[in-house]
Amino acid sequence: MTDLSPTPAPVRLSDAAIRRRMLAEFWFYFRQNRGAVIGLAVFVALVLTALFAPLLAPYDPTVQNRAALLVPPFWQEGGSTAYLLGTDAVGRDMLSRLIFGAQYSLFIGIVVVSIALVGGIAIGLVAGFFGGWVDSVVMRVMDVILAFPSLLLALVLVAVLGPGLTNAMIAIAIVYQPHFARLTRAVVMSELRREYVIAARVAGAGNLRLMFKTILPNCLAPLIVQATLSFSSAVLDSAALGFLGMGAQPPAPEWGTMLAEAREFILRAWWVVTFPGLAILTSVLAINMMGDGLRDALDPKLKRS
Repeated sequence: MTDLSPTPAPVRLSDAAIRRRMLAEFWFYFRQNRGAVIGLAVFVALVLTALFAPLLAPYDPTVQNRAALLVPPFWQEGGSTAYLLGTDAVGRDMLSRLIFGAQYSLFIGIVVVSIALVGGIAIGLVAGFFGGWVDSVVMRVMDVILAFPSLLLALVLVAVLGPGLTNAMIAIAIVYQPHFARLTRAVVMSELRREYVIAARVAGAGNLRLMFKTILPNCLAPLIVQATLSFSSAVLDSAALGFLGMGAQPPAPEWGTMLAEAREFILRAWWVVTFPGLAILTSVLAINMMGDGLRDALDPKLKRS
């Protein structure tokens, strides 16, 4: 006997439910990487430290106390609980300078990645979408930039523009643009062959709509991972430029600048070099581990069943 009862219609999820499901799936794969979870926790702590630096820091990072020069950390002989991590050569509190240094690191990373990401996406979209001579010219320019060591090229650009934090961020962003441009171009060329793009083109979508509305949203996953890894590299390169005297200038409590100021005291005051170095190491390592987790969670090929 044939069952003539109507087939129930499939349940259509709302947009909010779809977003919640995607977020839950992302978190499921992200948390499989314990290193990424630890990196995320450290990064969140860094962000909170930067946001609440005026409340967390016991002193103004630029105020000098001539009566407390090169005071060691509190647990070492001669240390004081008034300066938990000691003081530098002019009597500034190391803990306060490290806390305010987190603001510089986050600011540098955000500005550099934003400039490089926007510029790289625009260049990569144009090159990948139009192809032909446009692609050849744009990619050869990117190849020329990539032919130079990144730090050396950034150093040359800062030397031309002039020392300073702003110019250092611009130089680093220019150096990182080819990475985003090449990645965007590769993904765009892959997406152009897909049926949904062909269907949108047949439906009469213009070039700008195809580029920014149809193709770009499907290219974001690898770009997010690249942005995370570039964030850590920007922090490291800005610290290197600061160490060489071409980035943030004293008395700014930027970690690379702090290292540069402490070079001559490395043998008799280990803390003025060790703590800024550990801050750079910890932040860069945490962001890199978080980037690995993002890659695992966003790349379908790396998702484990």
